[in-house]
Amino acid sequence: MILIINTTSNGLEFLLDDKVKHIETDKQSIALPTETEKFLTECGAKWKDLTAIGVVVGPGSFTGIRLGIAYAKGLGLGLNIPVIPVNAFEIYLKEKPDAFVAIDSGRGDFFVAANGLAPCTMSIEEVEVKQMEWARTVGHRPFDIHYALPIVKEKLEKGSDEPVVPMYLRPSYAEQNKKC
Repeated sequence: MILIINTTSNGLEFLLDDKVKHIETDKQSIALPTETEKFLTECGAKWKDLTAIGVVVGPGSFTGIRLGIAYAKGLGLGLNIPVIPVNAFEIYLKEKPDAFVAIDSGRGDFFVAANGLAPCTMSIEEVEVKQMEWARTVGHRPFDIHYALPIVKEKLEKGSDEPVVPMYLRPSYAEQNKKC
């Protein structure tokens, strides 16, 4: 069984087989361990049943991304199972490969990517022009976490050794405001 963990936005989201749970919380760090265990129990699963963990590595909330990755890596280490990174662009494009993905960053610009366009940030003006090169634009609604599972399975089958690191497309506030 593969557990998928998403902490990139407000709240928590889990997927195990075809079961999904979304929990609204302002305290991800407090809720994550408890809610993960509750979710496994609700699914009739135990920790020993897990064969891998997929974790959404961004883009999204700086703190949420780091929390999800650290927790997934800790579980993977303790359970001696692989942890596989998956990013939001991969998930959106798994469902709609011909799409231009534009995710509102909440800071006046957008995180964007598409097949043939590497992940980056763009202003709304740039998005309005660039999106015309693709058949559709997605990202204005949350992705369907179900599409993360086949991505993780494909990476496992290929023996992927992709590092599980945050997908940051710009510096953090601290880095931007650094005074040296």
